Amino acid sequence: MDHDAVNDQMRTLAPQVLGVLVRRGADFATAEDAVQEALIEAVRHWPEDPPDDPKAWLLRVAGRKLIDAQRSEAARRRREERVHDEPPPGPTEQSDDTLLLLSRCCHPALSPASAIALTLRAVGGLTTAQIARAFLVPEATMAQRISRAKRTLTGQRFDTPGDVRAVLHVLYLIFNEGFTGEIPLADEAIRLTRQLAVASAARPEGADPEIAGLLALMLLHHARRNARYTASGELVPLDEQDRSRWDTAMISEGVEVLQDALARGRSGQDSPGQDSPGQYQVQAAIAALHDDAPTAEETDWPQILEWYDELARLTDNPVVALNRAVAVGQVDGPRAGLAALAEIDPGLSRWDAVAAHLYERADDAAAAIDHYTAAADRAASSAERTHLIKRAARLRAAR
Repeated sequence: MDHDAVNDQMRTLAPQVLGVLVRRGADFATAEDAVQEALIEAVRHWPEDPPDDPKAWLLRVAGRKLIDAQRSEAARRRREERVHDEPPPGPTEQSDDTLLLLSRCCHPALSPASAIALTLRAVGGLTTAQIARAFLVPEATMAQRISRAKRTLTGQRFDTPGDVRAVLHVLYLIFNEGFTGEIPLADEAIRLTRQLAVASAARPEGADPEIAGLLALMLLHHARRNARYTASGELVPLDEQDRSRWDTAMISEGVEVLQDALARGRSGQDSPGQDSPGQYQVQAAIAALHDDAPTAEETDWPQILEWYDELARLTDNPVVALNRAVAVGQVDGPRAGLAALAEIDPGLSRWDAVAAHLYERADDAAAAIDHYTAAADRAASSAERTHLIKRAARLRAAR
């Protein structure tokens, strides 16, 4: 077995083994350390002597490492009531602990940043160095973040999966980090969400439609990735993108996943008896309408506005209100969009960008220039800043 094959197999199996140990009651931090030590042993032995059952091999070795740690004096004082025997030889457990492990990594006691880092390490199988490069921070900083997260979870029992909404939120945040660094985080978020969907479908109560909704949302947005930037790295807005560069296979999959989620009924977030979709399903429906339009001019804005009204009912997220103001401007005219925008806090980071867009459509170039300039000063990335500055410059030249 070559080293690349070994690395791919270990990345797949490590979260599964960690999930088994956590489900058995092992302390998360100690179990994670034991799995890492087992992986080191695997790197040494598997290329020359691959095991017949790699998961059972990792579980057996990690179990031994865990017992060694638990037998130490310091560990025994903390965990003397939770020492476990070595897993017996023979066929290993086949249950999928992805949901349990994701729930642990997304524990409410953790900050979003810590939850993201721990999820990518424990479930995603990424090294600390890879995660640090993805978030453009020093490796030591990321190592401290992960260590603090594990310390926060020390001593907490977690025998059943927790709130799936917390897990979905963390996966959504990972996806929104985008494409910086060595590891494309959008791809990683999609991979983890697929795993979560499989694990959820195997539960007695069946799959949660919101998990499928989030997966569909990711696929429908990620399908446009090749058209978002020019070859020189400049941002291309949605209405100006070359739609022939969109991934039609990914769009088709996203639509199919969404339709299945919507057909399965309520998301579990609403009151019993209601049949409305959850917020990720609604966001996916909006993305699907954008992806379905052959041109920007053919976008079904009235239906998009209806979905934004539904989304506003589900969440008080100010970003939803900003996007809804854009939709109002497309359906009822830019002045109506500006009226909707006036009800939103102007301190929001994208408020000036939306205002500039609406004023430009209302043929008020002076106001649009002012807001484009203000939006550029608050831009979150250099590509966005450059785009906004060019918009303002183009309007000045036209005057």
